[in-house]
Amino acid sequence: MNKKIRTEAVEHLFEAVLELKDMEECFRFFEDVCTVNELLSMAQRFEVAKMLTENNTYLEIAEKTGASTATISRVNRSLNYGSDGYEMVFSRLKKNQ
Repeated sequence: MNKKIRTEAVEHLFEAVLELKDMEECFRFFEDVCTVNELLSMAQRFEVAKMLTENNTYLEIAEKTGASTATISRVNRSLNYGSDGYEMVFSRLKKNQ
């Protein structure tokens, strides 16, 4: 994991997120913590990652999500060279379906 994000403040934020119990609590918390644009950007990147793992093309992803090719490329780099966070979450989501 990137050492730059391993700060006490980030740990406190993650501890708070782990206390959320359901979707409604997530909406309430993230609405307070993030701007609308920050939250929509994170959701967009997550959707891009999902579509990349489903082998959609950059064009298909850009058309469906509105993400730029630069954003798609950054997410793709995270999928290929990141900390496997997306893979971990997608795997768990599949198990729970």
